[in-house]
Amino acid sequence: MKLIIHRGTQEIGGSCVELSTANTRILIDFGMPLVDKKREKFDSAILKGKSVEELKSLSILPEIKGLYKDEEKSIDAILISHSHLDHYGFLNYVHPDIPVYLSAGAKELIDVTNIFIYGGLKNLNTKLINNKQSLTIKDFKITPYLVDHSAFDALAFLIEADGKRVFYSGDFRAHGRKRSLFKNMLKNPPENIDCLLMEGSMLTRDRQEYNNEDEIEGKIEKTLKEHKNITFLFTSSQNIDRLVSAYRACLKADSIFVIDIYTAFILDKLKKISKGIPQFNWKNIRIKFLPHHADRLADAGYRDLLYVYNKRKITSLEISKNKNRILMLTRDNSMFPRTIKEIKGAEGSKIIYSMWAGYLTDTFSQYCEKKGLILEHVHTSGHATKEDLQAFAKALSPSMLIPIHTFEADKYPDLFKNVKILKDGEVLELKSKVLL
Repeated sequence: MKLIIHRGTQEIGGSCVELSTANTRILIDFGMPLVDKKREKFDSAILKGKSVEELKSLSILPEIKGLYKDEEKSIDAILISHSHLDHYGFLNYVHPDIPVYLSAGAKELIDVTNIFIYGGLKNLNTKLINNKQSLTIKDFKITPYLVDHSAFDALAFLIEADGKRVFYSGDFRAHGRKRSLFKNMLKNPPENIDCLLMEGSMLTRDRQEYNNEDEIEGKIEKTLKEHKNITFLFTSSQNIDRLVSAYRACLKADSIFVIDIYTAFILDKLKKISKGIPQFNWKNIRIKFLPHHADRLADAGYRDLLYVYNKRKITSLEISKNKNRILMLTRDNSMFPRTIKEIKGAEGSKIIYSMWAGYLTDTFSQYCEKKGLILEHVHTSGHATKEDLQAFAKALSPSMLIPIHTFEADKYPDLFKNVKILKDGEVLELKSKVLL
């Protein structure tokens, strides 16, 4: 078996791994970068109007023969670990006959993103896979493992061929609402792992102020009970664990959780996968209609659903009258200043910024200060801590551990055993043992 990390040995995001035998080639993830060569935020606008060949020449798309639309197909399958763009964001360039294997939750969230945010994906040849249900793709046996991550229904993969066993961790953590998955992995890890590809997003980050979702929930509840004005929650609508934390806090504080159409639609689409996910028509949940969200949903053929959501609609006037009981989901974008203008007496409001601090811009912080808004960072990472990474590596006990999805590959040898650091594009041959 041969292994090539096309992107991900020296950066977080843009992950893409190729595994091959004499007869079969598969990819694991095909993500859009988060940063450019200067480690500055990747500007997706650079993609517009450029051909595959142009993007290859800029080292944005990797040189993978038989992957792209205008080539003769020679990639047999793509495995997608989860629904974050840095793991699937380049699928729109893929040959349409290549099957894309992913979880039901990941597919739903990718479809929703395609409607509201990133409309480049059409006619993907998707195949749904399930936790611990193995499948065969020619020479490869693949077993998905459900993991705890900020992306809903995220997977790791055990991949077997040519007598070798490779485990791809994907992105994972041990402190979310599905942390039992991590504990079960430590108790019953896959055995005889020849090669572990393990992420390290949090490897050198400082200890988190909030260690898990329970602490996030408690902080939101405390804020709602003590704060006498509207509270805004800045978080991703696809971070389902965080939405659950917010909703539970609202119930305990007898507050109203105001979501938007985009969020209501996400929750609606995921209810068939998990019945415990809050829904738009549950107690203490209301929907704020935003015109561009309504237009996107209508254009996608869901106009009738808007009439259903309208039964739970809340107006700006209602929010203003009940602002001491409101937790309003929103984002740092052009709509937020308009939202502030629509709510009377919003000065002195509190913003719970529940996202990675790297997304928080100086411009927005200055805007909040100017408007008299109280900004507080309340977040826990979607990735494993150093200690949990060490426990994970110890449990799987691989013959070789390869860093991926990290800026800190050089730190791995001091923290883990049997580390081999690769470069993007380097070919590693995992040779079968010769039996005498």
